[in-house]
Amino acid sequence: MNDVVEWLKEYGNLKIIHEPLDVELEIPHIAYIEVKKEDSRPLLFTKPINKRLGIEYDMPVLMNIFANKELTQKIFAKHPDIVAQGIEKLLKIKPPQGFIEKLKMLPELFALKNVFPKRLKESGACQEVIVTKEDVNLDKLPILKTWEEDGGPFITMGQVYTQSLDGTMQNLGMYRLQQYDQNHLGMHWQTHKDASHFFDQYQRANKKMPVTVAIGGDPLYIWCGQAPMPHGMFELLLYGYVRNQNPRLVKSITNDIYIPHDVDIVIEGFVDPHEMQIEGPFGDHTGYYTLKESYPVMEVETITMKRNPVFQATVVGKPPLEDKYMGWASERIFLPLLKPMAPDLIDYYMPENGVFHNLILGKMKTLYKGHAQQFMHAFWGVGQMSFVKHAIFVNEDAPELEDHNAITEYILNRLNPDKILITQGIIDALDHSADESLVGGKLGVDATGGEIENGIKAPLDDATLLGKLQAIDSHILECKQYFTHTKTPICVITLNKTASVMSDIEKLFSLEEHIKLLVIVDKTNNDIDEPYMLLWRVVNNIDAQRDVRLKPFIIIDGTNKNELDGFTREWPGDTLCTRSVLENLQERGLINIDEAFIRKFGLLGFN
Repeated sequence: MNDVVEWLKEYGNLKIIHEPLDVELEIPHIAYIEVKKEDSRPLLFTKPINKRLGIEYDMPVLMNIFANKELTQKIFAKHPDIVAQGIEKLLKIKPPQGFIEKLKMLPELFALKNVFPKRLKESGACQEVIVTKEDVNLDKLPILKTWEEDGGPFITMGQVYTQSLDGTMQNLGMYRLQQYDQNHLGMHWQTHKDASHFFDQYQRANKKMPVTVAIGGDPLYIWCGQAPMPHGMFELLLYGYVRNQNPRLVKSITNDIYIPHDVDIVIEGFVDPHEMQIEGPFGDHTGYYTLKESYPVMEVETITMKRNPVFQATVVGKPPLEDKYMGWASERIFLPLLKPMAPDLIDYYMPENGVFHNLILGKMKTLYKGHAQQFMHAFWGVGQMSFVKHAIFVNEDAPELEDHNAITEYILNRLNPDKILITQGIIDALDHSADESLVGGKLGVDATGGEIENGIKAPLDDATLLGKLQAIDSHILECKQYFTHTKTPICVITLNKTASVMSDIEKLFSLEEHIKLLVIVDKTNNDIDEPYMLLWRVVNNIDAQRDVRLKPFIIIDGTNKNELDGFTREWPGDTLCTRSVLENLQERGLINIDEAFIRKFGLLGFN
């Protein structure tokens, strides 16, 4: 993979677009459409431009590298399950008892020598061109602006390399980086991340913190940057293990941080511990804008690059996105690392429309009463799993977790309010639904038992049920029931919200014999006929402690919260495409989508 573009031409069905396209909105919109297709392909834009700045860039933009499962597997050169099996074997290694056992273990131990990064004394391909501080101009990089309301252009596939104050720990993270001007970037490392912990060390010591950002090179570098490695472990160890070859690193020009020798672009600089600047808003992978907030600022000292660099980028917003396939690889590979703290865990799955941290399904071998609740607490107490808001556990006899219809039926036939746990814990910094930042409600469902006995006492068709609902509340506009053949059908209603849903929910209790699970969403920007996006909306929008009621039937308030609910934080908007941009791209034959596609993925929103 020394030449990623040539590799993608041969193995990835790379689509090359030669038409001049704007880095602001046009290129991101094409990539956003592409990644949602069944036959999604990687994209190379050979003529990126910036109409606002009047720039024609001299480097192409490569996007959607992790375009599908097949291509992701090719990037790893093996199925992620094979990597996981190797990790599981390592975790179970015991000291050999005799000479023969030692001989058998030698190949495995010998392979481990390739895990550790190798620091080269010479310069790397990434340093063929050196731009000194007086000539640094970030405007010369084709940095994308994805969404109309974004605070500016953002580097979205940057490998951010940092190290602890004493130099003993190094970290690789994937953080977005807002371009403020020609030589400053916003460092969006959240409070739970290793880079943020390092920054705290430099702040206490009143020292500037060195940072090096790499772009491009082997796509596995960027995957390692988002992989949920245990605290203190350098993510490139994982690269060495997967590739079975030492990551080859070179020293940055202006600081002591080492980065891969073959990346395309390197941005080096320092973060002043006393300088903060407003970063955002940014249309994030949650499908919502992350609001403005103060973050550290990196002053760029130098930029180095290959002679013919390629600028790698990704686009984030509503699912499905490229992180669907990056996340799939992470799920498979990190399963063995979860099993020591949950040894009877068989498998787990984080649906992409659950935005990963918002929903997890786990399959387990249930051995005793309360076993699933034990797993819930274990998951919520370890590493990045602690950010998961909603966890559902099923028994080993359940269907495959990725068989969405079958696993949903299984859960709904076993959904017992008495086996639902609601508690509180830490949540992702990007979560907008909790009453305060970083802490919010958690919901766990134990669906490991047998089927519940009773279904709905008096089922009704959608039209009849809607009539009864509207007789109680005229603001209810639509009603649709899903999985009516199960013991717990899902009843979804839309409304025009004029008051807090939960403040007067008792008025619907008279419909207890017709409803077992009621989900309420706003009419605006929701399509009651699109369950994929409804799930995305609800798990994003709820705080279990505030928005879930279990008696007399289960009620979930998935509406946007505001002052009517006593919600004092700012509620962010959806990431929505710009209609004029989509129409222009369609007219030029650069995209081909219809109204059904637009509605399915909520590209434009609707009332």
